[in-house]
Amino acid sequence: MTGLAPLLAAYDDQLRTDAETPSASRVDRLGPLWLVTFPGGRGFVTYPDLGGADAAGVRELVASAVEHYRGDEEIVRVEWKTRGHDHAPGLHEALTGAGFVPDGTESIMVGRTEELAAVDVVPPDGVTLRRIDAEADVRAMQAMADEVFGDPPSAGNADAILRRQAVDPAMEIWIAEAGDEIVSAGRLEPVAGTEFAGVWGGSTRPGWRGRGIYRALTAARARSALAAGKPLMHSDSTEHSRPILERAGMVKVSTTTPYRWRRHAEADR
Repeated sequence: MTGLAPLLAAYDDQLRTDAETPSASRVDRLGPLWLVTFPGGRGFVTYPDLGGADAAGVRELVASAVEHYRGDEEIVRVEWKTRGHDHAPGLHEALTGAGFVPDGTESIMVGRTEELAAVDVVPPDGVTLRRIDAEADVRAMQAMADEVFGDPPSAGNADAILRRQAVDPAMEIWIAEAGDEIVSAGRLEPVAGTEFAGVWGGSTRPGWRGRGIYRALTAARARSALAAGKPLMHSDSTEHSRPILERAGMVKVSTTTPYRWRRHAEADR
């Protein structure tokens, strides 16, 4: 497998629809669309493609999807996950016209696990890497991540990670520590039934950035993924983390932009 096209094809074939919905409470089909319901009042729209629809067809699909979720009073928010390489004429206009708001565009990154695992990055003196699963460690990790991302401290974020860990014991959480302080962290999420594992949740304290710590964490997770038989890795990456993952051996194969619909926002229109 060489070049970007096979990597993008593997992403499309293996990481869309079924791979995105393992914890769904319900999945309905509307033409090419998968209308997913997750616990907590969250809807999610995905698809392998839009079935060759023209702009009028795309508008009809968007309108029908909104009507589906509007009819379920428990749904309070919906994400429509777009990909930059899809044939989707008029999709942006149809979504914004239906009350969706675009979020930041991220790079879809894919890499070969063997190459990522071979990256030889030595953390700074005094910094050690380890996998965690104890509740106290997970809560400390999430508190660090909340601080790095500028979020208010929230026990709920740690609770969500702990619930996911209980449901999917294959998910791994890795941290880098300097003494007793967690300075960086990230998750490894093998995708069942595919060749892929995902790297997510990357965060590093500002004073520790640029020293190879997150690349070392990525290499450690790649070695774990390789041992688990996952030859490919992927992530959706902000412009801040994209260069780090590129130095670790991943490549940008496309982009993804989430569009978000909220019930209360529609009521205010």
